[in-house]
Amino acid sequence: MFRTLIFVPGANARFVEKAKTLAADVVCFDLEDSVSANEKALARKTIADALSKRHEYRRPLYVRTNSPESGLIPADLKVVVRKGIDGLVIPKVNDAGEIKKIARMVAVLEKKHRTGRIALIPSIESAKGVVNTYAIAGADSRVSAVVFGVFDFLYDMRMDYDEHDGTGYAYARSRIPVEARAAGVPAIDAIWQKVDDIDGLTKDAAAAKKLGYAGKSIIHPGQIEPVHRVFLPSQAEVDWARKVVDALGNAMEKGTGRLAVRLEGRMIDAVHYKQAKAILDAARG
Repeated sequence: MFRTLIFVPGANARFVEKAKTLAADVVCFDLEDSVSANEKALARKTIADALSKRHEYRRPLYVRTNSPESGLIPADLKVVVRKGIDGLVIPKVNDAGEIKKIARMVAVLEKKHRTGRIALIPSIESAKGVVNTYAIAGADSRVSAVVFGVFDFLYDMRMDYDEHDGTGYAYARSRIPVEARAAGVPAIDAIWQKVDDIDGLTKDAAAAKKLGYAGKSIIHPGQIEPVHRVFLPSQAEVDWARKVVDALGNAMEKGTGRLAVRLEGRMIDAVHYKQAKAILDAARG
C-alpha cells in the first residue's frame, strides 16, 4: 500500500521518535532536502538508531538518501543499510543507469549486513527523469514504486508553481503513472505544501487518483487521514483481495499447506496475502 509516504526529517530526533505512532503506509526518514549540509552525519546516526529499534515502529521504514549527483549516496548507504530498513527513496533520478548502480551497492551491503531485500523508490524530479520514467521503473527488480517530485521538476523546467493552476506540470504529472504502470509498478504523487489547507490537499489527492496514482507523498501527520480517505481501495481491489485471502487464508493462518497457488492464471503467495489483508483493512477504514 502506497496511499501515503510521509517524509520525516532525519536530523530531528523528536520527529523520528514520533514516527512510531504514525499511521502512514510508509514512513520515510529524510537525509536530503530537510537536512542541512552540516547535519548529514547527525541525521544518518539518528536514523540508524531508529532502525535498530525497528520493532517499535508500526509501518514500513524507508530512508530518502541524497541524490546521485550529490556524491553522498555511498556515505548514506554505509550507515543506513542495516537490519530494520525496508527500502530507499532515491531523489532526482535522471536515468536507469543511476538506479542500476545504486542497486549494485545495496546488494553488496545487504549481503554484508544480512538484511532482508531492500526496495527502491526512484523520485522523478527533472525533464530527463520524466522522459526516462519507464526505463527507471524497470531498471531493477528492487524498484517497488516511483514518486513524482514536482518542485524540483518545475525548477528544472524554469517554471513557477501555481497551486490553483497545474498546467505547467500537467504533462509530467500525467505521464509518470502511465510509464510506471507500463513497467509494472505504482506511482506516488507529489506533496501538497500547504499543511493547513486540507480542502486543497483533498482536491489535489483526488486529481492524482484520477491520473492513476496509487497515493501521495506527504509532509505532516495531519495529511494522513484525508489522503487515506481519498485513496480508499477500489471495488476491484477489494474483490481481488478477498479472493486471495480465501485462496491462501487457511495455509497462512496455520503455517501449513501450500503457500503458493494459482489464482485466475497468476501465481500468488505470502506477499500477495499480506497485500490483500492490507487492502481489506484499508477498505474497512
